[in-house]
Amino acid sequence: MKSYLSPDIENRLAWQQEGQVMNSFGAFLKRRHGGRIQRVSIDAGFTCPNVDGAVARGGCNFCDNRSFSPSRRVRLQKVAEQLETGIQTVRRRYSKVSGFIAYFQPATNTYAPVEQLAEIFELALSIHPEIVGLAIGTRPDCVPESVLSLIEKLAATHEVSIEYGMQSIHDDSLRWMNRAHRHEHMINAIDRSRGRKFETCAHVILGIPSETHGMMMETAEEISRLGFDAIKLHNLYAVKGTPLGTEVLEGKVEMMEYQTYLHTLVDFLERIPPHVIVERISGDAPPDFLIAPKWCLRKSELRLDIENEFRRRGTIQGSCWTPPSVQPSARPIPPDITPEQIRSHIEQRGRLPVLKLQDQ
Repeated sequence: MKSYLSPDIENRLAWQQEGQVMNSFGAFLKRRHGGRIQRVSIDAGFTCPNVDGAVARGGCNFCDNRSFSPSRRVRLQKVAEQLETGIQTVRRRYSKVSGFIAYFQPATNTYAPVEQLAEIFELALSIHPEIVGLAIGTRPDCVPESVLSLIEKLAATHEVSIEYGMQSIHDDSLRWMNRAHRHEHMINAIDRSRGRKFETCAHVILGIPSETHGMMMETAEEISRLGFDAIKLHNLYAVKGTPLGTEVLEGKVEMMEYQTYLHTLVDFLERIPPHVIVERISGDAPPDFLIAPKWCLRKSELRLDIENEFRRRGTIQGSCWTPPSVQPSARPIPPDITPEQIRSHIEQRGRLPVLKLQDQ
């Protein structure tokens, strides 16, 4: 039976021989590149189709990009300047860095004319000799064939990862968040992405108010069924100036407690295949923006407690994983179901003046 695992499978499973409890991103990159690799976040000025009215307005109920990205709190620099500044900042913090990943993080980073996307991504990859790759955060309904072909072309010569905002497999949860896409779009996007040489990462939120423990475990099992290369997990948290923040302040929504998140996260990771890279295990926001939960600022403590919980149970990532009956590589490639109003925005000719290739 043909395996769907990455060619660097030995690297992806080396954490087990190292006595670790999970397949951590930093250690994986160090093995792959021979030294520390750091991401440098870039804000190119993208928006989202659930902000500008293409599929909805208002954006996700938890989202205030100022809290997620420092760049949204100041006047945007052009992409080249952001990369140079970010690299200098990292070098001041760490004495030894072997390379950098240009990370297009805030908003939907494939939501622009595809020719302009090519210009932005190629610029990021060429601006500095120590940039080893590219990471692109986007929505699963914003990757028509033209975008996937572009990313596949970039992946022929560079290390490229596309991070899909799955958040949850439950459509009621996606509606509550005002995502304005369905899980069907996520399935469609990953099935069309597989086998194109770039890596795929699923972003998942734990602690959505309507979701039971069992529902969150169903999302974990879907990660295996769909065949992602990596995951990012974080707790739902509320920041000022968002609909969710208002509901939390009014007592209408409660955030997950520390111990509940700790146990839920370990339960989740026990169901994740051992070759899947764990890029993140929690999320937070700057103290001036964060409403709740305050415990998410204790990142080092959480990491230690997660490791201790695994050791207390005598388990590791993948201990409860059941391989899918149909390997992801055997899943058929479906037709593209990108919504037409999004497709027309991406496949139009022209340029969006808000994107920060150059000073405005």
